[in-house]
Amino acid sequence: MSTSERAWFKSSYSGSQGDSCVEVALTEQAVHVRDSKDVTRPHFAVGRDGWASFIRYAARS
Repeated sequence: MSTSERAWFKSSYSGSQGDSCVEVALTEQAVHVRDSKDVTRPHFAVGRDGWASFIRYAARS
């Protein structure tokens, strides 16, 4: 699946001022993350378990 075919959505953890926006797209294998201000730049992907660990960590911080 190409980057353009993924259903990207703005993360609820993104800044409310529009200056630190992150978009995510879910697939069976991974969570893909990109900068919404420049979607032409490469994105990264992390396994679903790794993403869940990150979200738990971020929620505690």
